[in-house]
Amino acid sequence: MQTDKEIALSPERRAFWKRRNHFYHEYVAALVRFIVPAQKRTLVVDDPAIDFSKTDGVYEYIVASDTLGHVYDIEQFLAGAHSQLAKDGRIVITQYSALWEPVLRLASFLKLRSPSVEQNWISPNDLRNFLHLAGFEVVRSGRKMLFPKYIPLVSAFFNTVLANLWPFSLFCLIHYVVARPSSEKHSHQKPSLSIIVPARNEAGTIERIVKELPELGSFTEIIFIEGHSTDNTLAEMERVAEVYRGKKRIQVAVQGGKGKGDAVRKGFDMATGDILSIYDADMTVPPEEVEKFYRAIVENRGEFINGSRLVYPVEKGAMRLLNFFGNKFFSFAFSAILGQPLKDTLCGTKVLWKKEYEDIQKNRAFFGDFDPFGDFDLLFGAAKLNLKIVEVPVHYRDRVYGTTNISRWKHGWLLLRMTVFAARKLKFW
Repeated sequence: MQTDKEIALSPERRAFWKRRNHFYHEYVAALVRFIVPAQKRTLVVDDPAIDFSKTDGVYEYIVASDTLGHVYDIEQFLAGAHSQLAKDGRIVITQYSALWEPVLRLASFLKLRSPSVEQNWISPNDLRNFLHLAGFEVVRSGRKMLFPKYIPLVSAFFNTVLANLWPFSLFCLIHYVVARPSSEKHSHQKPSLSIIVPARNEAGTIERIVKELPELGSFTEIIFIEGHSTDNTLAEMERVAEVYRGKKRIQVAVQGGKGKGDAVRKGFDMATGDILSIYDADMTVPPEEVEKFYRAIVENRGEFINGSRLVYPVEKGAMRLLNFFGNKFFSFAFSAILGQPLKDTLCGTKVLWKKEYEDIQKNRAFFGDFDPFGDFDLLFGAAKLNLKIVEVPVHYRDRVYGTTNISRWKHGWLLLRMTVFAARKLKFW
């Protein structure tokens, strides 16, 4: 005679209860579809006794939804998944919250869900520890779903709104984690670097940038993108490119549209390096610190390296008090929206692999062409693709030439609108 556990876990019984609770299972499936990019080679694991050595090759994503609760040895399970995952792959795990155990047992008693069976109740901290032991590091995590049954309007309000707001999120039924294999240095130790320098009315810094940016990797190229300046910035770019011809790799172009984002995208399209970097022409970040970003990405500390100006003391005059508090607000908001800690979302210095940028390009339609600055477009795209975002603290000093192109109030309002837009697309869906 079969035990309750065997009955509950048999394929036939599981299929029956999935149909009975289709709203919950469809929600989990939608969550997984949201997390896992399209066209990635994915293995979905719903058998807690799976033998990974018998699976078909290496995967870009492995998904385990509500599976770990029934796994006898979680560390061994995760180690097996690790062995079948690409070096830049991801494992996605969804799991019940232990807080819901009394509610789920009551639902089983009332025959509203599958018969209750003893299972592993894994807290988010437990899961992080298991992943660490198995050679993973967490990229992002979160909580979802407060109301697992469908009632028109009520379910949408609880699951779309309240579930994404603290403190209600603490009581969600589902917690999820996206993790990657722990960082290892890339086998190619000297990847080339393309540094894109958008510049508008920055004629006084162009030659200094060429002189002071470090030479890194197999080659470093500097791509100046001129932004319809009213001074002689373009002429200075062309002069400097000619002076350093044969000594430095320098490209010069004029952007077709407006805004820093348009300039950055043009520069990225022109780039020939393995790694892409943005460096602001105002030189408020010391150029020698670009090496820190290069080292962080080559050593695989992260896949999207973002500068942070809010660690070291800021040079007097470099950042006005209102801008400082604005940066603090946006860092708090973005950390909540992206599911990864960010201290400074508006630092212009950013570095990522060209192949990762090409994936962001392919998925840009998800957000649309909404960001004239380019910073948020890249951050949102990186988060949507589950890239590991790591911040490199930089020193921040006053500009050495000209005046800022940023309007505090006009651009601050635009940044706030983009933050709300990101929350709708990435959080409140």
